Amino acid sequence: MDIQQFDIPRYLAALPLFQEMTPAELQRLASGCRLRRYARGECVFRVGMPCEEFHVTVTGQVKLFAISPAGQEKVIELAGPGVSFAEALMFTDRPYIINAQALADALVLSVGKAAVVREIEADPRFAMHMLAGISRRLHGLVHDVQAYSLHSGMQRVIGYLLHSLPEDNAGASATPPCQAAVALNVSLPVSKATIASRLSITPEYFSRVLHELETAGLIRIDKRDIHIPDAARLASHTLQ
Repeated sequence: MDIQQFDIPRYLAALPLFQEMTPAELQRLASGCRLRRYARGECVFRVGMPCEEFHVTVTGQVKLFAISPAGQEKVIELAGPGVSFAEALMFTDRPYIINAQALADALVLSVGKAAVVREIEADPRFAMHMLAGISRRLHGLVHDVQAYSLHSGMQRVIGYLLHSLPEDNAGASATPPCQAAVALNVSLPVSKATIASRLSITPEYFSRVLHELETAGLIRIDKRDIHIPDAARLASHTLQ
């Protein structure tokens, strides 16, 4: 993809946060944006850096994570194409409190705070869209806390595998309900260790759960590709 030819206003218009903006507003907002490439393993930002913009993954995958005092990594979110991050923090006038790193070669659009504030002052509706987006992210984090507190590791893994079902709006935070037999093919976008960290389980436990599900005939594993013959049966596995 040629960055020089990338149509930023058109891309912004496709994002939920900006869908109701006029072409003139999108053009103004685009003037405060930066489009940057990141190689695999390169940091988008680190803890302590000033937060003067929020970001949207255009292509690739970005990992948001924290490091414990003991040096252990905890993955907080995996931001794929179209996913925005750091919106709320941008308004706090505080530095970044987590790290962001490209898991694969990525193209990231950064939207400057000054441009966002200018549009909020010009149209309160834009502020409502920003609040709605931040609320959706908070809702997702609450689901995560509930899952880590109330769901077993097995349930979390099954929830993650079924995250592409239309009925599931909670991502990996819970096992979604399934009524009809639906076959799914899931391709793990990142390493098992990264997914395990996202689910707050160990990589060894994640692998063991996959093996148990395969032994039970609920999934078939081919490297990073996982075939689910009957999503309803898999979803009900922990209820038996």
